[in-house]
Amino acid sequence: MGIKEVDGVVIQDKHKASCHCGAVELRFDLPNGLEELRRCDCSLCRRRGAIAASVSLTGIQIIKGKERLKLYQFNTKTAKHYFCDTCGIYTHHQRRSNPNQYGFNVACLEGVNPLKLESIPTNDGVNHPADRQSG
Repeated sequence: MGIKEVDGVVIQDKHKASCHCGAVELRFDLPNGLEELRRCDCSLCRRRGAIAASVSLTGIQIIKGKERLKLYQFNTKTAKHYFCDTCGIYTHHQRRSNPNQYGFNVACLEGVNPLKLESIPTNDGVNHPADRQSG
């Protein structure tokens, strides 16, 4: 089950989000609240410092500014990271570890302060599971 309340702020079933400048607006379907909260220590996530939560590919709607979103890929070029081309804020990414999900920047959710979240686990993105060879 996800977190339905953050520091007194209820996570809405359909929660609006935006980049810093407002050029990009999104709506996330979050009927279970914030699910699979995490940080990552890969080279990109370490630098951006965002807390990400999960949503299915069908659980995101770009309300405004689709043309403002820029794609950034690196390493295997599997994950698709999206940023506002005006203010540079990371909004979401299609995951490498689970391409059927988006990770999204919790800090973009309206009315949510991610600094109030405690005990967020950090995934080992340096030694990504997709890089490990079996056998």
